Amino acid sequence: MDEAKTEITRLINLYIDGAGKGDAAKLTEAFHASSRWFGTMGGTDYDLDRAAFINLVVAQPGDAGNLVAKITDIQIAATAATATVEEEGFWGIYSFTDYFTLSILDGHWQITNKTFANTGVASA
Repeated sequence: MDEAKTEITRLINLYIDGAGKGDAAKLTEAFHASSRWFGTMGGTDYDLDRAAFINLVVAQPGDAGNLVAKITDIQIAATAATATVEEEGFWGIYSFTDYFTLSILDGHWQITNKTFANTGVASA
């Protein structure tokens, strides 16, 4: 279980670093080729595949200098897991709670889904 938690933490940190810095290689490593991103922000529904999400954060990296992201929970059941991340300061002003699902596929852990909740906007 410790080995699984270490690997899941590594993958989630690849997401945090990759989305923050717009690093396509880190995101590609962390996410399964068929992974999806879902959520609603500002009245817009998002349903993105891996390529669309990577293109979005490469064009607009999430860390505008004040991003703070932390893993708040990891749950593991054999070959499936969930992880929760709290982000503040994404794109400079947004806060999110991210819910990730992970699976062992092709012999190793991979993120298969990210669903996010936009939990706030910092006041100017």
